[in-house]
Order: sequence, then structure tokens, then C-alpha cells
Amino acid sequence: MKPTRLSPTARVAAAYRTIAEADRPEVWITLRDQADVHNDAVAVEHRLAAGEPLPLAGLMVAVKDNIDVAGLPTTAGCREFSYLPATTAVAIERLHEAGAVVLGKTNLDQFGCGLAGTRSPYGAVRNSGHPDLVSGGSSSGSAVAVALGIADIGIGTDTAGSVRVPAALNGLVGIKPTLGIIPTLGIIPTHGVVPACVSYDAVCVLAADLALAGTAVAVMAGPDPRDPRSRPWPADVRLGAPDAPRLAIPEAANLTALRPGYREAFAQSVRRAIDAGCSVAPVDISLLLDAALLLYDGAIVAERYAAVGEFLDTAPASADPVVVSIITSAREVTGPAFAADLDALVRARADAACLLDGFDALLLPTTTEHPTLIEVSADPVGISRRMGTYTNFCNLLDMAAVTVPVAPTPAGTPFGVTIVVPSFNDQIAADIGARLTGTLSELLVRSGVELAVFGAPLYRRLRRLGARFVEHLRTPEGRTGELFRISEAGLGSLAAALPASMALTNLELEDGRTVTGVTAEAGERRW
Repeated sequence: MKPTRLSPTARVAAAYRTIAEADRPEVWITLRDQADVHNDAVAVEHRLAAGEPLPLAGLMVAVKDNIDVAGLPTTAGCREFSYLPATTAVAIERLHEAGAVVLGKTNLDQFGCGLAGTRSPYGAVRNSGHPDLVSGGSSSGSAVAVALGIADIGIGTDTAGSVRVPAALNGLVGIKPTLGIIPTLGIIPTHGVVPACVSYDAVCVLAADLALAGTAVAVMAGPDPRDPRSRPWPADVRLGAPDAPRLAIPEAANLTALRPGYREAFAQSVRRAIDAGCSVAPVDISLLLDAALLLYDGAIVAERYAAVGEFLDTAPASADPVVVSIITSAREVTGPAFAADLDALVRARADAACLLDGFDALLLPTTTEHPTLIEVSADPVGISRRMGTYTNFCNLLDMAAVTVPVAPTPAGTPFGVTIVVPSFNDQIAADIGARLTGTLSELLVRSGVELAVFGAPLYRRLRRLGARFVEHLRTPEGRTGELFRISEAGLGSLAAALPASMALTNLELEDGRTVTGVTAEAGERRW
């Protein structure tokens, strides 16, 4: 049973009480006035009273300050860069339409460049439970706002691990969808989301539980004509993980980057996956780790310069020197070098597909360590580079990922694992994450067909086609069966293979719904 939510206006009051109690001013760059947020909540209550279905009614949203919200300044963590957008990014507008309420804009590693949450003139964002440790970045403020209970949903961007790492370090769920599934551009394309590497940026979700994170992704997902990189779910999208998922895990030689305690925590997570019904097999992921180096050590970093390099060349006073060094280093990247690295990525994607063929997902430690603020100050580049060891390749290779909290480290700090899957297999990653955490996952994909099955043993075939069990059902005549959701292509494959004794037809259910159903002649057992 889902817990009872506060009313929207009561949730606003609770959020501002928690803000005062937490005393974490570094979380916010722009916090909205409570009266304005209260008025938005009142509007949500009026919509509810009018009968609108609002899946996120009154939930509080913290928005990373490289994503536009109309009327609030967008700084990307740099005061001189600040502008006031007239329109709201598509993803945030969709949350608003679902009843969510924006609290404000959160702190971040400047221009989304960093994995510790410390590269900001607005202050380093401290970890939610261990203030001497880093929060993780670059979506640091959004993560800590959720972890402290101020916000229900944190919206961030993730190019190299910027949602996955803070999720792991603050005990949260982080969903990094397939690239383009959530549009990244607003009404004014270059102002919807300030790009880091525009070809590899993803708008992502942070939440305390997997079900809410999945609902938020489902609300925001779907192409938008204003974003040429946005993509719809394909017709053959898989809507459920297998009953016994097969997971690849890194072989021991691939785990040398893990700091003391993290190797033990990952081993415990693997045991938990086995106990949850998954099978595991070690593979050599060196080619993935090598591909990860292309994001910063190769010519791909030129995309970061294309985004904000010319602005940084003006030497703004609040620019972080480490960020400036990383981005402006790409000023002299040549066209041939960029083309060569794009070719290397194409080859790496093909190799990765071969490596993971036969597996449902790759299970990884999200990051390598949990450094202190002092340690990061002493070695900002080296530590950030290590922290991205298991995250940097994901977007480059067009993969999706879900990070979930598992057992803490021996030191008692949060530890998270990431389930990595090929593009458009986001639902499988979420379902496996639910197994590992003993929780429920929501349907991320708002497509497919409901299919009622009667009188035929089709379960295994449906699961092979990526169908998802929804519920047991009953017809007005008293027949009982099962309701699945299956992709359009999956339904076509099923229909093409049905024997003559079976057929698809429209069926009315006891509750009045009409769905597609599979019927069979009495005695049919061949399937």
C-alpha cells in the first residue's frame, strides 16, 4: 500500500520547515518564496477538486540550475552566465502538468563539470548524512534536497555520472534514461538545458524510492519537436525483465579502482543479486573503461568547449579554475581528431553489444570511493577522474542506467550499484533494481497494448517478448485470466506465431474495460 500523501499545501509547509531545520543554504542557488510555492500548491488542489488525474499532485521538485524554469534565473553555477528564461524546459513543464510544484533551482558543479559537488562559487554541497564528505556531483543540490526530505523529486542532468554518483553517495535512486527519451531542450533550444556535451547529456531523476523515480520518468518521457535529439520509445520496447535476469559483473581485474570498503560492499551487492534470483557471470569490461576515457581525455571534450568555451574565454570572475582548465583545454581540438574519436565510439558500441550479448544487464559499483571535502580540495582532478571510472562510458555508448542504494560500506556510508543496459531497455534496469532493493518499480514506458490471456500457457512466450504482467482479471461471464502489457511489435510477433486454434479478439472485462485478448480452443496445450 502506498503511503498517504500530504495535501499539496501541507507538503509545501513541510518542505519549508525542513529547509529551516536542515540549514543547508549551499543546496540552493535560487529558492522560491514560500508564498509563491504555496499559491502553486493551491492551484494543484483546485485541479484535483476539478477531477484532473495528477500522478505527482503536490510533490516538491528541486531543479538543477542548468535547466530552465520560467521566471527563475539560470546560472549553471556561474554568476556572470546568469540569464532569465521566459519559458520552461519541456521536462519541467511536463512535471508541472502532472501536478508537481517547483521549489527552486539547486547548486551544481559549475557547467555540469565534476563528480564531487564542490566546484561552485555558491559553495561546496555537503553530503546529506555525512557533512565532512562530498555530496557527489554535478547534480549535487538536487540530490541533497531529496536526501534531506526537502524535495520529493530531484531533477538533474547526467553526462558522465552526474546523477548516478550523487544518488549512490546519498542513498537515493537515480534513473539515467536512454539518451533523448526525456527532451533536453526548451522553447528556446539553447536555453532549455545548458549543455555540457550536448550529444551525451540526459535529463535524469533522483528520488528516495524507485517507484516515484519511475513515475517521474514516465511523465517526462516522450519526444518533442523542439528537440531534434529527442526519441520515442521503439515499437519493440521491452516492458519487463525476465523472471531470472542474467547479470554481467566486472571481473576482479576491473575492480582495482575501488577504494577500501567499496570492493567488499560491491561483493555483498552481488550476493544480494544472487539471493534475489539473478544469475551472475564475470566479464572483462576493459573495453568499456577504455571508451570512458574518450569523454575527457579525447577530442569529445570539444563539445564542452562548443557549449560554453567562448564564454569562459572572457574570464568571468566566478569561473572555477578547474572547470576552466578542463573546458578550455579543448579549444585546439581538430576536426580530424574529433572524427577519429567518433569512429572509435561507433566501434566501442559494437564491441560492447558483443560483450554483453546474452546478458540482461551489467551490474557495476556506481563509483569508486566517498572522499572528504578536504581530500577533493587537495586533488580535485584526480579524485573526480577516479569517481567516474564506472560511469563515464554509459552515455558515450548509448546505454541507460538505474542506480539503487544497497548495503552500506563497512564505514557506514551509503553505497549504490548501477544496473546498465542497452538503449531503450530502461524498464529492465528498473525491474532489476526493484529486485535488488526488494521494492516495486513503475512502468516507465507509456506505450504498448494491454493483452488478456485465457486458456493457454503463454506466460513464457510473453516474457520472452518482454511483456509485463499487470494483474489477474475476470470477464462478466466469470472467466479468469491474466492481463499483460506488451509492445506493439511484440503483439505482432505473438499474433504471427499463434496456431490456428488460437486467435486475437476484443474482450470485455468485468470492470467494463475492453482489451485485446488471446483465446484458445479447449484442450490447447502446445504453447
